[in-house]
Amino acid sequence: MVDKVINTIKANNMFQPGDKVIVAVSGGPDSICLLHILNSLREFLGIILVAAHVNHCLRGQEADKDESYVKEFCRGIGIECFVLRKNVHEVSKERGISCEMAGREVRYEFFSQLLKRLNAQKIAIAHNSNDQGETVLMRIIRGTGLDGLEGIKAVRDNIYVRPILDVARKEIEEYCYKNNLSPRIDKTNLESVYSRNKIRLELIPYIQKNFNPDIIDSLNRLASIVRVDNEYINNVSVEAYKKYCNKNKDKVIIIKEAFKLHEAILVRLLRMALRELKGNLYNFDKNHIGDIINIQKGETGKSIALPQKVRVINDYGNIQITSVSEKKPIVYEEDQYILKVNEKTTIKGHNLIVDLKIIEDYKKLNLKDKVLVKYFDYDKINGDIKLRYRKNGDRFTPIGMKGSKKLKDLFIDLKIPKEERDIVPLITFNDEIAWVVGYRLSDKFKVDNYTKNILQIIIEREEQYNAK
Repeated sequence: MVDKVINTIKANNMFQPGDKVIVAVSGGPDSICLLHILNSLREFLGIILVAAHVNHCLRGQEADKDESYVKEFCRGIGIECFVLRKNVHEVSKERGISCEMAGREVRYEFFSQLLKRLNAQKIAIAHNSNDQGETVLMRIIRGTGLDGLEGIKAVRDNIYVRPILDVARKEIEEYCYKNNLSPRIDKTNLESVYSRNKIRLELIPYIQKNFNPDIIDSLNRLASIVRVDNEYINNVSVEAYKKYCNKNKDKVIIIKEAFKLHEAILVRLLRMALRELKGNLYNFDKNHIGDIINIQKGETGKSIALPQKVRVINDYGNIQITSVSEKKPIVYEEDQYILKVNEKTTIKGHNLIVDLKIIEDYKKLNLKDKVLVKYFDYDKINGDIKLRYRKNGDRFTPIGMKGSKKLKDLFIDLKIPKEERDIVPLITFNDEIAWVVGYRLSDKFKVDNYTKNILQIIIEREEQYNAK
């Protein structure tokens, strides 16, 4: 059995020499076996061990006896033991989750805190091959994809490791007996209360008796086969994500070509986008992925709301997945600022600096200058020069066009996302739009062969200006 554990450790590259490893120890056969084996191998592996025990305060004196046993066991083999006492029943009420889930969250929070506090590298957990089989079967019953069929990973996030994952529960019990370990037995594990217990105590014995006596090995083999295939598909999906997706602040943009990919890749790509945005996939399911695919097939501007305050928008076939802010949307319609020639105007609320200059000798000028540097015939300008934002009824005459068009239609033609249109600055002369900043100039104020005086307008972001 020890050789089997060594093989699992090596095959999954679980430890590096010098690693400090926190071993999660409940006091039961699995965790006591794990701690005992790792302790016997610590010089061989070159690792440092500490133990962590959580008293869930659910079983009264029995839980206290588990805690005392773990402390004494660790003392006997010279391992430092860290203990957390937490009333998990109260935690479940506070968080509105089941006791089972609350216990798991409390344990992993404690392990993570210890990891930082002790500057440890790994957390060893005592899942075995029976746990693996039960997990796969439970996920099949619930309805799962390939990720779920992989079951319990031997290494997760390069932190959580499971050295006895390939060892059967029967082997663990025999190991404990031969080494006189006398682990504690949690009697609640023998009660068909939780779903996992029902699978362990009722369903698996029934399958073993009536269908397949080696069902645990079969389920573990299934997980192993799926893991290899799923790893390949996931690698292809990661490359597709890099090619077709861009993260921008609180938004992931997926270009429309991604939706021509095979569904197996596309689904994974969309899940990656949601995880990139929110850090997890809680409450996102197959139906939500289908909703994203369907909205991409619809009209531009369509949007849907998803869990975790996520909004999905069809932007001319590209899909924007956005994290919705609690703040009210910014509307700048009432904001307008008078600009003075030969002065720099700082517009604090918008982080803009606008610089206006009159230029007489313009023969050396490149009138097709930078996007935020533009030139106008100064002698055609009457009234105030302002910077403002769009208003209902705005019209605009782009260069090369005789008549005017609605500013809204121009934004649509330029494929400017709906949620960005209210924050596009406009330069106006006597309240007539001369420049849709960053996009188009008006034909009415363009420089031509008869121009004598040129107005140069430069717009910079305030942080950009300060960095110079």
